[in-house]
Amino acid sequence: MTKNELRDKIKTLAKQAITPKSVDLDKGNDVSLDALKFPVLGKFPDLKKVIVSLLTNQYEVFMTDIQWVAPRPTTFRIILGNNETFYLMYTERSWIAKVEGKKYYLLNLSEEESAAESIARILSYGVNKEEEDLTGEFKDESPEVNPEDFAMPTEETPEEETPEEKTPPTAA
Repeated sequence: MTKNELRDKIKTLAKQAITPKSVDLDKGNDVSLDALKFPVLGKFPDLKKVIVSLLTNQYEVFMTDIQWVAPRPTTFRIILGNNETFYLMYTERSWIAKVEGKKYYLLNLSEEESAAESIARILSYGVNKEEEDLTGEFKDESPEVNPEDFAMPTEETPEEETPEEKTPPTAA
């Protein structure tokens, strides 16, 4: 294989890797509806068991993303639908849930229940930082800024003062 052939092959493979895969429904390709919404769960099946124990089988409704944060201890950031987060850490003995700064060792049933209650509480906070109006769209509550409020004052000349007539003190 020559240098040019190798270069061409690398270019074609790079284009295949970079181009997004699209599904053409007219060609009759099989579309898999079982594709994982969170690909991290495919790599870490124990993580899915822990999430199901904390959030039930319908966890996908309440979560928007799972991010692998650190390799040791293996730590995952779970981003909920209202942009609140909590962390799941894997240790040799058990999983640890860190919710709002408090650690729950999921080996103990009572702490697992407390972690589930804490997650339910942060889910109940609602939408983070922005409020939804009745149409379902986000509205910004920041006040409007008037540029005249920040205009530099013009230089004014002070009025001339007229000297007041002073009466000499009278001697008594």
